[in-house]
Amino acid sequence: MITNQFSAEQIQREQVNFINKVYSWMSFALIITGLVAMWVASNESMMKNIFENRLIFWGLIIAQFACVGYLIGAIEKMSAQLATSIFIGYSALMGLTFSIVFVIYTTNSIASTFFITAGTFAIMSIYGYYTKRDLTSIGNLAIMGLIGVIIASVVNWFMASAMLYNIITYVGVLVFVALIAYDTQKIKNMNIIGNEGTEEDKKEAIMGALRLYLDFINLFLFLLRIFGRRK
Repeated sequence: MITNQFSAEQIQREQVNFINKVYSWMSFALIITGLVAMWVASNESMMKNIFENRLIFWGLIIAQFACVGYLIGAIEKMSAQLATSIFIGYSALMGLTFSIVFVIYTTNSIASTFFITAGTFAIMSIYGYYTKRDLTSIGNLAIMGLIGVIIASVVNWFMASAMLYNIITYVGVLVFVALIAYDTQKIKNMNIIGNEGTEEDKKEAIMGALRLYLDFINLFLFLLRIFGRRK
C-alpha cells in the first residue's frame, strides 16, 4: 500500500529494486531449467528413463503442477526460504521434461528462438512497466484466450489437425505476449511500499518471478513451433 509518508523518489526506487529482484529470480530459474535440460539431453540413459517410462514422465508432470499449485495456494503461510526452494525445485523439474527440446530441435534454432523470445519479452515487459494505461482488460482477454488455447490443444490431441495446430500456435504467441505486459504491470503494482527486505517482500518477488518465468517458457515453446528446425 502506498501512503503519503513516502516520497515519489522513494516509491520509484523501491519499485525498481523490487522488479529487479523479480527479474533476477526469473533469470536464475531459466538458467537452472536450461542447464538441467542440456545435461539430461546429453545423457541417453536418463532420457530413456524419463520419456520411455510413463510412470516417471507423468510423475514429473504431476510434480510440476503440484509445485506451482502449492506455491500459489500456500504462499502466505510458508516462509520465504521455503517458497524460494520450491521455485528453484520447480525450475529444475521443468528442465527434466524440457530436455526433449534439445533432442527434437537443432541447437542453432533453439538459440535463435531464445533470443527472439528474450527480445519480445524485454519489449513487452518494458511496455507493461512504464505504460500509464490499465492493462486489466487486455489481461482478462489474454486469460480467456489462454483457456481457449488449452481446450483447443486437448481437442487437437485427438484430432491431430495441422490447421488447428497452427492456429493454436499463433494465438498462443499473442496470448503470452499480452500476458507479459499485463503480468509486469500487475507485479509492479502488487509491491507493498515500505516492506522492502521483509519476508513478504521476498515472497512477492518469488511469485512475480514465477509468473514471468511461466510467460517466458510458454512464449518460447510457441515460438519454437514457428522458428524451430527439427534435427
